[in-house]
Amino acid sequence: MTDSNAPDLDPEDRKIVTLARSARARNGVPEGAAVRDDTGRTYVAGTVTLDSLRLTALQTAVAMAVASGAKSLEAAALVTEAESVAAADLAAVRDLGGAGTPVLLAGPDGAVRSTVTAG
Repeated sequence: MTDSNAPDLDPEDRKIVTLARSARARNGVPEGAAVRDDTGRTYVAGTVTLDSLRLTALQTAVAMAVASGAKSLEAAALVTEAESVAAADLAAVRDLGGAGTPVLLAGPDGAVRSTVTAG
């Protein structure tokens, strides 16, 4: 397990983990996510649960990036109590960022538990 404040975590990756954690806490939702596009812009989101629309936090963050004109992703972060990244989340990241895009999986405390690729 790697702490999100560990010196070996890239500062930009640490930033998206912190943003994802903040979104989760601020909105009181099960998950928070953040993605960084190929120009360095970040997009932050929480879980969307409406009667007519349900999106995971990571799907929402990817959709926000696409809606803002992002052409690719450099990295993604998901803060959740879940032990793994859902296949639908990895698919959304892969669709925009490609199979090699890293997804940092962190617990609610911000500690990065694993890094997986969208492929």
